[in-house]
Amino acid sequence: MSQILGIDAGNTMIKAVLFDLSGRVLSVAECAGETHQPQSGYAERPIEDIWHGVSQAVSQCLQQAGSQAQDVIAVGAAGHGNGLYALDTQQQPLLGIQSIDHRALDMLHALEARGDDKAIYQLSLQKPWQAATPVLISWIKHRQPALWQRVGHLLCAKDVIAHFLCGAISADYSDAAGAGLIDYRHRGYSRELLSLYGIEEAWDKLPPLRESCDVVGHVTANAAQRTGLPAGIPVVAGIFDVVASAVGSGVVSSGEASIVAGTWSINQVVVDKPDYLRPVFMNSIIEKDRYMAIEASATSAANLDWFLREFDDGRSGQGAARSSDIVAHVEPNAQLPIYHPYLYSGRKSETAKAGFYGLGGWHTRADMLYALFEGVTFAHRAHIDRLRAAGIAFDRAILSGGAARSCIWPQMFADVLGIPIRVAECKETGALGAALCAGVGVGIWKNLAEAAHHAVHINAGEFLPRADKHTFHTARYKVFKKLEQAMSDVWQEAS
Repeated sequence: MSQILGIDAGNTMIKAVLFDLSGRVLSVAECAGETHQPQSGYAERPIEDIWHGVSQAVSQCLQQAGSQAQDVIAVGAAGHGNGLYALDTQQQPLLGIQSIDHRALDMLHALEARGDDKAIYQLSLQKPWQAATPVLISWIKHRQPALWQRVGHLLCAKDVIAHFLCGAISADYSDAAGAGLIDYRHRGYSRELLSLYGIEEAWDKLPPLRESCDVVGHVTANAAQRTGLPAGIPVVAGIFDVVASAVGSGVVSSGEASIVAGTWSINQVVVDKPDYLRPVFMNSIIEKDRYMAIEASATSAANLDWFLREFDDGRSGQGAARSSDIVAHVEPNAQLPIYHPYLYSGRKSETAKAGFYGLGGWHTRADMLYALFEGVTFAHRAHIDRLRAAGIAFDRAILSGGAARSCIWPQMFADVLGIPIRVAECKETGALGAALCAGVGVGIWKNLAEAAHHAVHINAGEFLPRADKHTFHTARYKVFKKLEQAMSDVWQEAS
């Protein structure tokens, strides 16, 4: 029986998941990484650490699979978008910057002051932000010219994995588009776009563009020795992790929507053309003829991870599942506190901060958890409202990520958003999306739609919005937005 391997590299965790051709998980392993912060606002991960994490995760995954590991026929990787991973002219590791880095904020402000951000959007359909790949390229060029002279190749996270496995220097359209490097007029790089960022010299350092499912090389003897993969099996270019999560949830056709509630609040809809009534935060490419309209920010379920880490009361079994059970017993009422889930960034302003509002001495830990769950869904709703205002139509969504595993959150998403919500059966949707790209690349399926039809499964039933709960949450959402507006000057002063 043939197997396909999907690798999913986030900002911290690297996962390797082995699937059979029905999409069933055969084994899974992960390796946690460490974010290096040499200065305030910096977030780095050496490329060698990614190689080590891939080696460890894949090796453990294959060991768990036992004899089935010999049947692996292809590998695909997904990785976090943006950030920057640079190799030198000899293809050796030089620098790894994660997508939670803030060092280039002044470069972003300079772009905005010149009005170049608007011109950039016209070409790339991306709003520049401080950890966007071309903004970081500009920072290195202008702030570290000696380092810039050593740069040979400018990659994204999953491109580093493909290079490690097969030696290829490559990028795929989904990642390059999400990073703001694609000129949509030509569906490729353009000197005009690079010029707006002030990085014309990057032209020769950018990797060749391939489709996500294209085979770019084969597992080398060195990679085989380090990972346990069979030498010589195909490696595909790979895919932007948010698009991978959509694919792994079965969201591949126009009009279908994917909500990923993990570290980031990812809200995305497949469209035929990126032609909107107003700008959206980000666009990506899915295969050759469809696009992904994306609204996103770091405002989702990571807030719960923080709460449990910092305020664990020591009871055994504490975690997301237990928290969901607690929240399920809270009686919704207008006096519950409001929570802004801006621990890591705001949706629009990087000065936004998290906070509980309206706390009284009678409120309990359960009430605070309820507010946190609700606040996260409100942040998703704000993004979805922007998608709708841009004229992007959808009437239901597939939920994946940490929140999808909760007994309470999927129903709350349905009630807050006012649309039916279904949940992906596979917990590792990013890795599955990468694996499906690998399967298409070696001819198992002719395209991602066929791959999803055969290998993606959605849990039975769906969570339907309840009219009374939607009315209740909408009233509280208005308070959430008023508080956000009232706090904007305070956040600015405190930054």
